[in-house]
Amino acid sequence: MEMEFKINDFEGPLDLLLHLIKESKMDIMNIEMEAITSQYMNFLEQQEKMNLEVSSEYLVLAAELLEIKSKLLLPNQKVEEDEEDVDPREELVERLLEYQAYKDVTKLLQEKEQVRKEIHTKAPENIRQYVEDNKEIHANVTLDDLIGAFIKYYQRKQQNRPLQTKVTENEISVTSRCHDIRRLLKEKKKVSFFELFPVITKEYIVVTFLAILEMAKNQEINIIQNNSFDDIICEVSSNA
Repeated sequence: MEMEFKINDFEGPLDLLLHLIKESKMDIMNIEMEAITSQYMNFLEQQEKMNLEVSSEYLVLAAELLEIKSKLLLPNQKVEEDEEDVDPREELVERLLEYQAYKDVTKLLQEKEQVRKEIHTKAPENIRQYVEDNKEIHANVTLDDLIGAFIKYYQRKQQNRPLQTKVTENEISVTSRCHDIRRLLKEKKKVSFFELFPVITKEYIVVTFLAILEMAKNQEINIIQNNSFDDIICEVSSNA
């Protein structure tokens, strides 16, 4: 029996489309538009039959899929010698790859958070005996706050396409990112949390995030947010 899925099983239309591509075992770089569009439209029809509301963002992507499908069905037109034959699926593939990278980063950060939760030393009420009285630890920003803030930041980056990224062959390490952050804070004393992510790539994001956590753990920096919706600020700790 085929398993039925509902709209709320997915985080959005790209999540649904990515699921359908994986279930069909398609190559994401060479999407079979006729088949995947048919599956996507059938899914939306099932939601309507179950009297489930289909949000506008799912319908927008449905229209995009139909447009790409129609372009691929049209006979190839001659192009000038200086022009390249652009695949109408190219932009969709780029969006799916970016979304997949975003999901991978989120999953990795959640796994790191879960591992961190499983590490116990002493009960919270006994921690103060190991901290010197003259040390003040700013801890009003949780890991959940940082992940939530970053997800919103990444979504804004997606909306302001195209992203200008620089690919480098040099391997990025937590140590090197800590060094970069120290140098930046030495110049500015305090910066926005988002300023520490000038490059939006999977490796750079994860390593930078781990570097920030490592420096906060070592009391090199304070991570502060005065109010719930204020900018998150990283500043040099007085203990550094």
